[in-house]
Amino acid sequence: MKTVFPDPTDVLNFTLTITPDEGIYKGGVFNFSFAIKPEYPHEPPKVRCKEKIYHPNLDLEGNVCLNILREDWKPVLTLSSVMIGIQYLFLEPNPDDPLNKDAAEDFRRSRETFVHNVKQAMRGGYVGSEKFDKVLA
Repeated sequence: MKTVFPDPTDVLNFTLTITPDEGIYKGGVFNFSFAIKPEYPHEPPKVRCKEKIYHPNLDLEGNVCLNILREDWKPVLTLSSVMIGIQYLFLEPNPDDPLNKDAAEDFRRSRETFVHNVKQAMRGGYVGSEKFDKVLA
């Protein structure tokens, strides 16, 4: 994981880059924008994936389905907790709490088809009628 602050004077907005070295998403480079509101730590950060990727827990607009960013948020949780949670989604996608229902259905129905679709999407290809961003390093 790597963090970049586009504006060094603004520590409340930054980019997290995750490059999985194992699992289905190995070899991909995924960037997430973090926006910390003044209500933090009482409100979770706003997190969005900058690339369109094929993942059960990320919708096509980049919204992230991670319980600690929603109903399970507690002020004692840290930004590191969120970062680790996002990283874990690449190792263990959760089809039982999806934002991308097509990807979740593929995952549940046929892991082989799901893996094929992930690889196709990571190359910048189409899955069905949807074009995805190339994220391979």
